[in-house]
Amino acid sequence: MKQLRLKVLAGLFVVAGILSWGAARLWDAVGTLPSVPLAAPIVLAAIAVVLTATALSLRSRLKAQRERRPGAKGVEPLMAARAVVFGQASALVAALVAGMYGGVGVFLLGSLDVPSRRDQAIYAGFSVLAGIGVIAAALFLERVCKLPEDEENGRGTAPVA
Repeated sequence: MKQLRLKVLAGLFVVAGILSWGAARLWDAVGTLPSVPLAAPIVLAAIAVVLTATALSLRSRLKAQRERRPGAKGVEPLMAARAVVFGQASALVAALVAGMYGGVGVFLLGSLDVPSRRDQAIYAGFSVLAGIGVIAAALFLERVCKLPEDEENGRGTAPVA
């Protein structure tokens, strides 16, 4: 399993941002701009919390397993691999969504004097921050699930699979 690369995530964010900024300009010229839902940052933040909780749980279980504590609950490799895949998929989608809301937010910066557009810009900004939180949590989860022998061999890039 390949590790997430920040360059790929940043590229997705930038491309989605540019496309959504252009689409927002075009859509505004034709009619009204679609709104940024209040639920967007909330859902992204919830995904970040779930990823972080999963990473912390796996980290404590792996630590107990490595220290061979009596009664330690082990981590099945397939469960760790599924967690990493969930994290990677979440990070990729969050990069796209955060870029999309970032582009719309940049477009809305030109009309902050209108209260409804100011609220939309705030929602878009919080969505970008929550998307970055999802990416950070996914990278943390991936780091937690790395195999120790990969680090010893000098490779250190393959999560548990």
